[in-house]
Amino acid sequence: MALKRNTKVDASFSVSSMTDIVFLLLIFFLVTSTLINPNALKLLLPKSTGQVSAKATVSVSIKDWGDNTYTYHVNGSQEPMPYDVVEDELVSLLSQEEDPTFSIYSDQSVPVGEIVQMMNIAKRNHYKVILATQPE
Repeated sequence: MALKRNTKVDASFSVSSMTDIVFLLLIFFLVTSTLINPNALKLLLPKSTGQVSAKATVSVSIKDWGDNTYTYHVNGSQEPMPYDVVEDELVSLLSQEEDPTFSIYSDQSVPVGEIVQMMNIAKRNHYKVILATQPE
């Protein structure tokens, strides 16, 4: 008594559901990457009409607390660091970069002398520097 099956196992695999999932993940990551704000400190940036298209990998924020007190924050960290440590931190962060560039975010009320100190760090280490502004 030989019984034969009328159905055969189909070895094909449909990838249409896989492409839907990949497409949804792509949209999710594109939307969330535009919502990331590299500067976590609330600063009143000066206004400017010229905008630079270069992207800096490291940012230095200078916060004015009034009464001639300024704090420096690297990469938007909430923890302030003294000026003496900022240069060492920048050197360690930018040592592996091909085109080392950092951006300076400063309050409108920060004196130009504080910003120039950051620019001097860039000059000593042959870094490019971008001064962040708000578009007009």
